[in-house]
Amino acid sequence: MKVDFKKTLPCYKAKPGVFGLIEVPTLQYLAIDGGGGPASQDFLDAIATLYPVAYTLEFMSKVQLDQDYVVPPLEALWWADDWAVFTTKFDKSKWDWSARIMTPDWIDSASFEQAVEQVRQKKDLPLLDRLQFVSTDEGLCAQTLHVGPYSDEGPVLKEMHEVFIPAQGMQMRGKHHEIYFSNFRKVAPEKLRTILRQPVQPIA
Repeated sequence: MKVDFKKTLPCYKAKPGVFGLIEVPTLQYLAIDGGGGPASQDFLDAIATLYPVAYTLEFMSKVQLDQDYVVPPLEALWWADDWAVFTTKFDKSKWDWSARIMTPDWIDSASFEQAVEQVRQKKDLPLLDRLQFVSTDEGLCAQTLHVGPYSDEGPVLKEMHEVFIPAQGMQMRGKHHEIYFSNFRKVAPEKLRTILRQPVQPIA
């Protein structure tokens, strides 16, 4: 049976207009770090590098391990010196990022290295040497599903940061996290579906 983590992992589920707290397990990712916002060439090159390796790993898992799965959606961690660039200022040029695709826990570093070498022999990818295999433990997080253009996220994040999180007796920590369920090249902006996530901790 082909595993679809969007259906099996609770951290990939959220409802539009509803904020909630969720415990996110430790997950491992293909990841490329950079800066300059989502419209930068660096971010686009990161996406172009992540997918060939992700699909190579999925094929290797199916053939070599007899474990098939749906390649998870593109994700990104975002951070900046000033949180306001995500809400009121919304200055994307000041954002740093880590573009990611989750990989199952049965994939190990040896499989990752094998997949990278297979891709390297077939494609001249721009950021392959910057690709990492990392684990991230986000723990307790606030999240919601945003439906609509990325440019409309500011008010949603402002409500999450300034209303919902404090109301739970929590404060923000770590990095803003987005999970992209829609292909922005194929889906109309008003129909884009994106999980917005923020790690939190009790107010000291």
